[in-house]
Amino acid sequence: MFHEERTMSAPKTKRGRERRAQILAAAEQMFGARGYADTSVADITRAAGAAQGTLYIYFSGKEEIFSELVREMGRMTRRAMARAVADAPDRLEAERRGLAAFLRFAAERPALYRIVEEARFVDPPAYRAYFTEFAEAYRQSLDKAEAEGSIRPGDNEVRAWMLMGIAKSLGDRFVLWEGGGDLDHVVEAAFDMIRDGLAP
Repeated sequence: MFHEERTMSAPKTKRGRERRAQILAAAEQMFGARGYADTSVADITRAAGAAQGTLYIYFSGKEEIFSELVREMGRMTRRAMARAVADAPDRLEAERRGLAAFLRFAAERPALYRIVEEARFVDPPAYRAYFTEFAEAYRQSLDKAEAEGSIRPGDNEVRAWMLMGIAKSLGDRFVLWEGGGDLDHVVEAAFDMIRDGLAP
């Protein structure tokens, strides 16, 4: 269903960038609330307060918008987590802070989180890229921590996927399914297990 990404250049004017962002924000809310199949281009442009023709200046259709939102979730999540762990004194504390940052981000942008989940079926290549890119960066961080002696030696590719799986499952259970819970408690309970599993 999905085609290769277009090579359309980004808008050059501030107004164009703002209009494109407005369309993406509207699509995020519509896809997050109604799902991909039940959202039309007309729904997105109506929510954005834009003419349908305006959308096609920036995107080829709702498929491209959906894929862009999956990529945006990846970029935004990685940025949020990088900021959260930037001054962590060691890898174990970075794990605690990173998990907290991920769950808070998912709680703040649940529609975007749902879009990534739906991408498993709607746009499998984007879904796979989202996780594989994340996992590779994660593995590199764990390799660095292992070399520094702050975690014990092990298979850091497996560890990266395992730790991502923990975060994803906790996001499903405590953010998407039952939002409004005590995320600090969830983070500390999960970190207790992560710390004892990673401690050198």
